[in-house]
Amino acid sequence: MAPRLHLLRTTRLLNRSYATASSSSTPPHFRVFDRRIKEAQRTRAALSPHSRTVDYLRDTIASRLAERLLLITRPLPHILDLGSGACHIAKSILTDPTLSELIPRINKLTCTDASSTLLHRDDTEPWAQSSPFELERLCVDEESILSDPTNFPYPADTFSAALSASSLHWINDLPSVLASVNTLLRPDSPFLGAMVGGDTLFELRTSLQLAELERRGGVSPHVSPMADTRDVGGLMDKAGFQLLTVDVEDFVVDYPDMARLCMDLGWMGEGNAVLGREMGGIGRDVWMAAEAIYKELHGNEDGTVPATFRIIYMIGWKKGAGQPQPLQRGTGQVSLKEALANVGPSGGKKEGNGEKDGNS
Repeated sequence: MAPRLHLLRTTRLLNRSYATASSSSTPPHFRVFDRRIKEAQRTRAALSPHSRTVDYLRDTIASRLAERLLLITRPLPHILDLGSGACHIAKSILTDPTLSELIPRINKLTCTDASSTLLHRDDTEPWAQSSPFELERLCVDEESILSDPTNFPYPADTFSAALSASSLHWINDLPSVLASVNTLLRPDSPFLGAMVGGDTLFELRTSLQLAELERRGGVSPHVSPMADTRDVGGLMDKAGFQLLTVDVEDFVVDYPDMARLCMDLGWMGEGNAVLGREMGGIGRDVWMAAEAIYKELHGNEDGTVPATFRIIYMIGWKKGAGQPQPLQRGTGQVSLKEALANVGPSGGKKEGNGEKDGNS
């Protein structure tokens, strides 16, 4: 049975929070993920014959991000795709008819990824062979785009736009990487990112945690910590971006069982890469308990199990001349108190300019 993907749009604040990014300065030695292991996982996934069968999530996210780029009507001669995987954004632009308007506005798209195997996985695909714009691939770790000029040849103020889909959640020092992206952009140029975060895979998390508490009396991290929606705006602001926009989408995928979900995550290269994780697989007793808990707490009526992927989209602009700016404090012409006095309980304007109605 193939996975079924559903989309839920949401603007509510998260009710559950498993891990949040700190608003304080990130120390240079701060590390949560083993980047070497993550690169190996992505390379192994790219070599798997199942690799392309699990592109459904990354392709969807890349397409959603490119749709947001459509709203920016200016020419975009040189775009950076940070953590591009198998160039999913380029694939979406070149194969989705609804995104064809972007093609004549792009001269060059530079794709980067830490895994050379994954980056070049689709080199021979028809869409890659016939691209009307230059498609450049650079094997470089997202965390070293500015610190290693031998791998990344572009200086500051180079790119007219920067994108990143589905890779930011594996970066240790996200504030520094976002600041580097800001440096690479030309003035008044946008950064559009999409990262997995918040409530992602809460069904799997809770099932494994309850199973381990029952069978082992404690829990170990099987799913990586993720940033919360409320932190992303702060991170973007700290990196120097202006005119920030953050929104959220939930993708719910139905799987035949928990085993298929975990296999798909492995084929995506999304295995556990947390430092200090327990080595080895999950014990048989814990696995069987987790499967039963998953179906009991979250299972669908048809016997499948849902998995939620929460995608946090962010848009920010590098500071530049001519951008809209907020008025200086104290220059307002209307009192907020007076404005609120004329607003009714439902948000509409009160009748009679706030005076008592004679029929009351």
